[in-house]
Amino acid sequence: MRTRILDWLFAASLAGIAAPTLAQTQGQAEHGSIERDYREERLEGIKVRRQASERRSWRAPDWRVEPVVTFNLLSINDFHGQLSPRSVAGRPAGGAAVLAAYLKAASDDNTLIVHDGDQVGASPPNSALLQDEPSVSFLNLLANPHCRAFSRQLRMPRSVQPFAQQRCNLIGTLGNHEFDDGRSELLRLLIGGNHRNGPFLEDSWQGARFPMVSSNVIDQSTGESLLPPYSIYFSNGVRIGVIGAALKETPSIVSPSGVAGLRFVDEADAINRSVAELRRHGVRAIVVALHQGGRQVSYDGPTNPQADTVTGPVVNIIERLDDEVDVVISGHAHGFTNAMVPNANGKPILVTQAFSAGTAYADIELVVSRRSRDIVEKSAAVITTWADQGAGLSPDPNVAALVARADARVEPPVARVVGVAQGDITRSETPAGESALGNLIADAQRVATDAQISFMNPGGIRADLASGEVAWGALFAIQPFANDLVSMDLTGAQIKTLLEQQWIGQSYPRLLKPSGIRYSWSTSRPEGSRVIEIRDAAGALINPAAVYRVTVNSFLAGGGDNFTILTEGKNRVVGAVDLDALVDYIEALPQPFSATVEGRIQRLD
Repeated sequence: MRTRILDWLFAASLAGIAAPTLAQTQGQAEHGSIERDYREERLEGIKVRRQASERRSWRAPDWRVEPVVTFNLLSINDFHGQLSPRSVAGRPAGGAAVLAAYLKAASDDNTLIVHDGDQVGASPPNSALLQDEPSVSFLNLLANPHCRAFSRQLRMPRSVQPFAQQRCNLIGTLGNHEFDDGRSELLRLLIGGNHRNGPFLEDSWQGARFPMVSSNVIDQSTGESLLPPYSIYFSNGVRIGVIGAALKETPSIVSPSGVAGLRFVDEADAINRSVAELRRHGVRAIVVALHQGGRQVSYDGPTNPQADTVTGPVVNIIERLDDEVDVVISGHAHGFTNAMVPNANGKPILVTQAFSAGTAYADIELVVSRRSRDIVEKSAAVITTWADQGAGLSPDPNVAALVARADARVEPPVARVVGVAQGDITRSETPAGESALGNLIADAQRVATDAQISFMNPGGIRADLASGEVAWGALFAIQPFANDLVSMDLTGAQIKTLLEQQWIGQSYPRLLKPSGIRYSWSTSRPEGSRVIEIRDAAGALINPAAVYRVTVNSFLAGGGDNFTILTEGKNRVVGAVDLDALVDYIEALPQPFSATVEGRIQRLD
């Protein structure tokens, strides 16, 4: 039952407006979770951004005066369709037009722009409701005259594809969110062709006008990579190889339909195979666009011996990379990285990550020897794209016009007011893992399905809710995936297992947001026995043998985020879309409404 979305589709079709589409919502649906903890959106304040902007540099030990070529590499990651500016530390930053102004101001004839995945997906309505085409159009506006349609490159023999756009100033790779709508929609977005609910801003949709690379996403039917594994950039007589790779865990954080027919292989193994091929082509300067990341230690003051301390999955990948890799552009963690990280042989690899949502870019300078064709110097700074200073004071007019068209196209459904929030309702968690916004959403889902208990995954909550009038667009930004709600029967014992799976097999805790139960847990207990006590809404202990009606979204119901016990639920019934449930729930509340942390989750140590 998708009554609200169908109503908006019908009204939009009469008005010629792009409203939420079933294909968009169902395809995005079920994705649900980008990681919490250090992988959560990290729009840190002034101090951390100042640290990120301090340039890190390296020079080869055998450096000597010789003819060289200097390249500028400008990278962004995790843009997530953020066409409009947002606030960082109380100041405006980012937005496509401002980001474009910064990138163009930093560019010259020897500049390559790299996007590191998650350019689309989990996007605000002005991108998402138009199938994220505007976020690709934005990149197309940055492309130079040497760039050609990606579809033309794919029609070439595999042996030729890496050389097809050597003078194009823009290269992209895949993140996990590129698979939210599945393989077919990903290829349509890149190759071209109108969506069945289009056209949107461009008729007909022409796709990406720049190369896309990914070395470790394999088409199971052919055994070959879905996209070219790497591309070669040529300028001023020197070549740079750019290898792409998505995180191998993508299938665990994307719905099964999104990755059907695809295999995600080990990142380092795939990258090293591409390195060997590039060396056979005589390419020694090698950059990796890796959609996986980590966390860098923040510190006070101008210097710190721990400045290059990076932790997280990216470190394990870098340790196994070939010595020929010079730079790793990382992403997915939504924080910053600007450090020299050694591989297993001690080779210092420059690693960058530029926060997220277009609020920063990495300004990487590479000096390449004409003699050896290798990188002999490298440095980077992560620059925040402030909209109230510098290049941000003159947003790119062509990109601004694109954003204005997207805003106008989606304005009617987005602007509809559904309620009034008494105060800010945020995703901020207590040490136990509870949040006010999580409580609101979980309550909405339980009420919509007449269940006893419901759970919401924290990664599916993509924005906070500001006080004042609440528009439909704000709720879409919070829950952009449009998962179906799935009700099922679980025993009390299975509910206990579900809660224990918040830690079991996870790289960090994934603390679900509950409605209809209260429970306590202890971090000092071993995995598998951290949950101490579970009580229902009336205060009675959950009976391990009793059966309870439980609602989750379809992403979780399919075992997403490794909550595999949910695949065993009985008497499953598919209900409303989660966004519809939230809208209906808020509309039915006494206005103005509020939501608070209530002690539903208790941490005992």
